[in-house]
Amino acid sequence: MAGVQATAGQYPARGNKLSNYDAIMVPGGGVREDGVLPSWVRRRLDRAIELRGDAYIVALSAGTTYRPPPLYPTGFPICESVAAAKYLLAAGVPRKSILVETQSWDTIGNAFFSRVIHADPLEMNRLLVITSDFHFARTELAFRWVYGLIPADLSRQLDFAAVTDPEMDPAVFVARQEKERQSLESLKSLTKTIATIQEFHCWLFSAHNAYNADQRAFGSGTVTSNTLQSY
Repeated sequence: MAGVQATAGQYPARGNKLSNYDAIMVPGGGVREDGVLPSWVRRRLDRAIELRGDAYIVALSAGTTYRPPPLYPTGFPICESVAAAKYLLAAGVPRKSILVETQSWDTIGNAFFSRVIHADPLEMNRLLVITSDFHFARTELAFRWVYGLIPADLSRQLDFAAVTDPEMDPAVFVARQEKERQSLESLKSLTKTIATIQEFHCWLFSAHNAYNADQRAFGSGTVTSNTLQSY
């Protein structure tokens, strides 16, 4: 299943390089012991490396609420985005071209924190978001929603690309697809109720169980064993 799937008019390319993007955003997709990244995350990063030109690569995610993060020998947690940054550095991406976001625990958080921590302060107007095929629809909806919250930068362009992973266990892929289908329906409903960044902030830090004071999302979510393997 190798290759890239994208929305129509996804990006202008010269050869195999992007010419005009300010940043490529790469959502996290899990991290294992010793900071090893799952194959589908490596494919996202490899595609970002291939297409980045002079753009920043922004690695997203602290982790997931479905499983505790692995730990360094010192006892500190390994963030997904930090593991991704180390992968990029090892691949030769300059340190100055890598940004990390270590606050988010889900796709909605990926979008929000990437906007307020990096995209808005650095006035990044042309963005490419690269994720896996099973994660593509929800990622696009979340980012278009969050980046479109008022006040929105009307000059900003968001493009999206999806990579496939032939190494992923087919049973894991099917299970994650079903989880994504359910999550996408919930997200569609949510996007209809929140239109401003202030409303979003209030909802995120009061109603979302990964970010509010209770933080009850951690360890309380239940997914099938196959689905869990995709995080």
